[in-house]
Amino acid sequence: MQPVEQTNLFFRQRRWSSLLGFVLIGLLSLGSAWLTEFDSVRAVTSFLKALNWLFTRFHPTVESLAKLPKIGEKMAETILMAITATMMAAGISMVLAIIGSQTTRVNSFFGTISRGLASVLRNVPVIGWALILQFSFGQGMITGLLALLFGTTGYLTRAFIETIDGSSDSSVEALRASGANYLHVIRHAVLPSSLPQMMSWILYMIETNVRDATLVGILTGSGIGFLFELYYKGSYYNHASLIVLVIILVVIGIETLSNQIRRIIL
Repeated sequence: MQPVEQTNLFFRQRRWSSLLGFVLIGLLSLGSAWLTEFDSVRAVTSFLKALNWLFTRFHPTVESLAKLPKIGEKMAETILMAITATMMAAGISMVLAIIGSQTTRVNSFFGTISRGLASVLRNVPVIGWALILQFSFGQGMITGLLALLFGTTGYLTRAFIETIDGSSDSSVEALRASGANYLHVIRHAVLPSSLPQMMSWILYMIETNVRDATLVGILTGSGIGFLFELYYKGSYYNHASLIVLVIILVVIGIETLSNQIRRIIL
């Protein structure tokens, strides 16, 4: 078979594979809609009604601006909770990552334990941790903090392991060849090559945790999330909409600041 014919045959097979994939996805979508009794017409009309409600009732007013100091106080509480949980998780994750990394692990047993713990912590959503921890600690700031801590530890441990394995192989081998001990390898090879990327992950998790802390606060009765639930359930929609606006502005501000820091450290 000529090379041109082989190429044409390859592209024809790719086209048929892509077409088959689209057909299967379409059939799955239709089957899911049928099983869940999804009504597309009703969904569109409901969405339009929701938009109308948002523009007519869910917006800040001059009266709601009087609540801005209280909203600012709760927003600051939420930000501090997110930063505290992230920094505590970063310290724990650093240790777990060094133990679990292929490059720096002491032995395979502890490495497996570290990776397994990170997997468990990561695969339970932060909201799930909040619900679980409420049985032991009840509603409050400590429950929200621990929920963010557990979820963040799992995520950062995996990110730190990948960072260590991907950025420090050559320097670690060079130091080991020169006779350096384990602690010297960590201090002079692993940390210098991995810290900039680790800092980037920490900044990303602060952004994420500020958003998650809002949802966690609704469940745990803390921070800006609790205040939003209070206003929303009390039908103070103008106050609740102001909270949403403040959260959006704060998240955008934190994201902009962290992007600037990333450009400096990376």
